[in-house]
Amino acid sequence: MAKNRPPPEPLTRDRVLEALRKSGGAAQKRDIARELDIGPDQKKELRHILRALEEDGALGRTGKKRYADAHALPESGVMEIVDRDADGELLARMRGPDGLFGPHVRLAPGDARGTKNEAAVGIGDRVLARIAQTPDGPEARVIKRLGQSAHRILGVYRVAKDHRGRQLGGGRIEPADRKVRQALLVLPEHVGTARDGDLVMAELAHGNRGHGPKRGIVREVIGREDDPRAASILAMHTHGIREGFSEDEDREAHRAKPADLKGRADLRKLPLITIDPEDARDHDDAVFAQPDDDANNKGGWRVWVAIADVAHYVTPGSALDRGAFRRGNSTYFPDRVAPMLPETLSADLCSLLEGEDRACLAVEMVFDKHGKKVRHKFARGLMRSAAKLSYEAAQAAVDGKPNDKTKPLLEPILKPLWAAYRCVWEAREKREPLEIDAPEHKIVFKNGRVAGVKQRERFEAHKLIEEFMIQANVCAAETLEQKGRPLIYRVHDRPSEEKIAALTDFLPTVNMSWAKGQTVSPSRFNRILSLAQKTPNQAIVNEVILRTQAQAIYSPDNIGHFGLHLRSYAHFTSPIRRYADLIVHRSLIKALKFGDDGVADSEAKRLEEIAEHITQTERQSMAAERDAASRYIASYLSDRVGASFAGRVTGVTRFGLFIRLDETQADGLAPISTLGAERWVHDETAHALVGEQSGERFSLGMRVEVRLEEATPVSGGLLFAVLTDPLPPAPGWRKSRQSRQTRGRERHPGRDRGKRRRN
Repeated sequence: MAKNRPPPEPLTRDRVLEALRKSGGAAQKRDIARELDIGPDQKKELRHILRALEEDGALGRTGKKRYADAHALPESGVMEIVDRDADGELLARMRGPDGLFGPHVRLAPGDARGTKNEAAVGIGDRVLARIAQTPDGPEARVIKRLGQSAHRILGVYRVAKDHRGRQLGGGRIEPADRKVRQALLVLPEHVGTARDGDLVMAELAHGNRGHGPKRGIVREVIGREDDPRAASILAMHTHGIREGFSEDEDREAHRAKPADLKGRADLRKLPLITIDPEDARDHDDAVFAQPDDDANNKGGWRVWVAIADVAHYVTPGSALDRGAFRRGNSTYFPDRVAPMLPETLSADLCSLLEGEDRACLAVEMVFDKHGKKVRHKFARGLMRSAAKLSYEAAQAAVDGKPNDKTKPLLEPILKPLWAAYRCVWEAREKREPLEIDAPEHKIVFKNGRVAGVKQRERFEAHKLIEEFMIQANVCAAETLEQKGRPLIYRVHDRPSEEKIAALTDFLPTVNMSWAKGQTVSPSRFNRILSLAQKTPNQAIVNEVILRTQAQAIYSPDNIGHFGLHLRSYAHFTSPIRRYADLIVHRSLIKALKFGDDGVADSEAKRLEEIAEHITQTERQSMAAERDAASRYIASYLSDRVGASFAGRVTGVTRFGLFIRLDETQADGLAPISTLGAERWVHDETAHALVGEQSGERFSLGMRVEVRLEEATPVSGGLLFAVLTDPLPPAPGWRKSRQSRQTRGRERHPGRDRGKRRRN
């Protein structure tokens, strides 16, 4: 009679939130599934919805990995100040017996400033707060401060001097975090060994008053402001990036020996080569291709991808393993790298050096003449790189300009590689992954100082390596699925319903549309991007579609990779710099019986915990890398304050415009007070600031000329004044409607536009 059962009720965001509320406002995924009474075929959809709700801020995670509903927060409770938003306003989360839980909640305006009898609150403080639901989401109103944490503040120490330049004793600390607006005063007895211009770590002194500047105590000197590496040092300390290795890690690394052939396939006769950036610090992948000699696969290709066998040296539970897990990944700064593994391994034994025998995990992939993968097979082997090439050298050789090194490699190695790549690219184009234009830039140094910023050249050689690595990653995921082994996937969820709705509202403002009801797919985004290329709105459309996408994460639950348009995808090709890849290697070793150093049973049970941790470390590294780059560029521009630059609006907020300069790709803020004398309204749908009286607008993607008003190397902050007139009113704009939308909002006075242009 099962066939007569009615079809399951469709899952919706409202149903999931209602189930969570019935579970008391916080529950694990399995509890929500039980409350909804869903079957196995709907669990994937539930994962989609939970991820989207979490990304949109409707849900948060508790200390027990449960989901908590933002609208089911208690009316009051203990909260901890955890961060600041882009406007500098403090964000808090609820604290329970199991740790922090629920979404980030903004403190009510003014609550962070303190009172006559209590000091202002800051990051790390705990407060008793009342939660109020507002049209903009939950808001925390401080009832009482519950004590101050020993949170640390990073900055530059400045000695106090009188008008004649004589030292007065004590000084101040300029915060390295651009969101922290006030300097700390340091009394002479709290200076310690700090000198003028030192990078210091400080703590708030006890007894700070609610009014006036706060006082701090210098706890540690970590470097000098004039050190060429200062930007990276600040970024590492700000984001908790670990530098160096423990004695146990170094001891294990130095005891490591080159692998031999025991238990391995001999791949040394395969002319595998590495193709990397000119300044690559390690080489963990090598490639080779040749025509398939199978008569049943005419026009097909056999492609080998060999990856450094890091699992041979970094075994479960070892000191090296514990350290690699804590770091999660290597962090790459403009001037240095904080590696996941000691240099003995990352730059030597695990690096596929030219002419050296190296342990590897390799996959042989067979493609038909249309680039479709027919089959694949993994091997644990010993290889010897035939050549180390840069992207530039490999591309030049294929383009008819070989050098002495690449000329002998052209016919036997490079041309077959390119032919195989073009074959595989045919299948890629049919797959239609997301094609967002996101050019990369590189900071150029000279004598330890920033000399400029240039866009990284993008060659066909880059695409070749990327596509072969993607195919190898797919093979790893498919093999582990076929063997029934758990693994950590690299997943990328489709955009949430809210973001698609926002995109649907935005596109008509640039004379484009998104048909409602159609399936959301990468190809639909690609069609819009393609249409936008022929219009002046290309930049803004590219930016908005990029912001519509979810963030990729690591997870033991497979929801596919939306951006790459792949059903199963895992990271396998960079175990020197990513812990996720090391776990996948170990899983393959276990599944394919390649040795006794595969994934441990205890590890397999912790995959969810590992995935969450390495997702977090990846985001920490990305933030640290961005911060370091911002500081280096701010230092480079600090002697050009007052100069004018061309740029583009990359962000529109209620407090101003974010501008990216063409010359350096530096990002800075143009406060709303610099835009003109009238009141400016943030139109979220159009991604624009609109003049209430005139209807003139500053829009996302708009080309502007700006004057650099301030550059702060210690924080990486840049402030601009916009010199370009706003765009005319949008078609159909009506003053009365705009006035109604903004009634009661704060006016942001500024200079009139004529004065701004004269300046």
